[in-house]
Amino acid sequence: MNKITDCDWKTEERLIADIEEWNKNFLSVREFVVSDNGEKIAAAVEKKGKQDTLCVNGETWNETFERVLSQKFTPDNRLVCAALRNYEWTVAVDEKLWEEKYDFVWNMIFSSNGKTIAVNTKKDNEYGVSMNGRSWDNKFAEARDLVLSPDGEKAATRIKIRRIATLDIFGFAEKILTVAVDGNAWDKNFLSIWGIAFSSDSNNVAAGVKLGHLEFTVAVDGKPWEQTFLCIWEPLFDPSGKDVFAPVKTPEGWTLAMNGKPVWDKRFTQVWGQKISPGNGRIAAVVAPEFGKWTIAVDGTPWNRVFSDAVLFPFFSADGKRVAAVVKEKNRYSIAVDGRAWESDFDMIWDPVFSPDSSRVAAKAEKKGKYVVAVDGKASRQGYDILWDPVFSPDGERLLIRAINAGKYYRRVVPVADI
Repeated sequence: MNKITDCDWKTEERLIADIEEWNKNFLSVREFVVSDNGEKIAAAVEKKGKQDTLCVNGETWNETFERVLSQKFTPDNRLVCAALRNYEWTVAVDEKLWEEKYDFVWNMIFSSNGKTIAVNTKKDNEYGVSMNGRSWDNKFAEARDLVLSPDGEKAATRIKIRRIATLDIFGFAEKILTVAVDGNAWDKNFLSIWGIAFSSDSNNVAAGVKLGHLEFTVAVDGKPWEQTFLCIWEPLFDPSGKDVFAPVKTPEGWTLAMNGKPVWDKRFTQVWGQKISPGNGRIAAVVAPEFGKWTIAVDGTPWNRVFSDAVLFPFFSADGKRVAAVVKEKNRYSIAVDGRAWESDFDMIWDPVFSPDSSRVAAKAEKKGKYVVAVDGKASRQGYDILWDPVFSPDGERLLIRAINAGKYYRRVVPVADI
């Protein structure tokens, strides 16, 4: 559920920008992004002379570049992008450039409050991480899969401790991968690493690791679980930060393990995408009770309804009592809530969003070439050319709709009852 603290919930409609004018004024306009509160829309634009910059609500930055990529708004509504100038990449934050320059930057991520901006970096064939424009002292042969701690003070990334030649097929079988936290590598190396996760208190880091042939487990702060499994998916700390959960494959099938020991009695054909509810510690995950049939299991008990095509990540309501997920059946998309699918279906649908009181579910959806807002299965009468995820007001009675239609970007506040 999106939480926006600086949103105007009183103004019913505001025209923010005329996108058609942008198309007239620039050689190209690409990759629209909007702020969480809907007050700003931005895109990369190309000016005459092959100069790139960002346009915000119709006004361009004074700074120009050879290229801009990955523009995003932070949770505190600052506009950030990767920018190339004089063959060097850096990060621009509301037009102010980091002093550090790199051969390339990617994996731009933000802390939950938007105060910390982090990227993976490459410079002089060395890889690392930069946070708010300050690089780690230690560099590595490779760095991928960047994550930030919940407090925004720490970063972790998968690293390769040494390079291997392109045709060195035996080098790929060596344990040369590990995790670096704030620039310091774990003492132990592995054949493969994925799914890096911080604990809620930001003090510990877990990751899925491969030890050997059909030997998979979870490492916490570099120390593997004593138990190994035939396969394993991404780990997740519980809210207390003490226990780590991960889907694991045993000889009897897939289940969920905590700290190396299975905690669900039932075995499935597949388990992945586990989520832990806020407050009451319930665990939901995508499961396949049998091949080609998908559903959600909550605390090990699957929904009665199964779906033939797909089920995506579960989402808990704020009170932790309800679970919703995107489902696909007969090539049509919908939302299932607590095991019951909406009666309506769509060409495509995005992640479900619970209202603050957990009573309603909304989602962005596509139908017949238009984007709509769907609430509890009912699609909005208004369709849009481009649409972002809806956001509930704190009282749950209104929705913030950020959309482009007929070449204009509007922010609208609509009563849920009018959808």
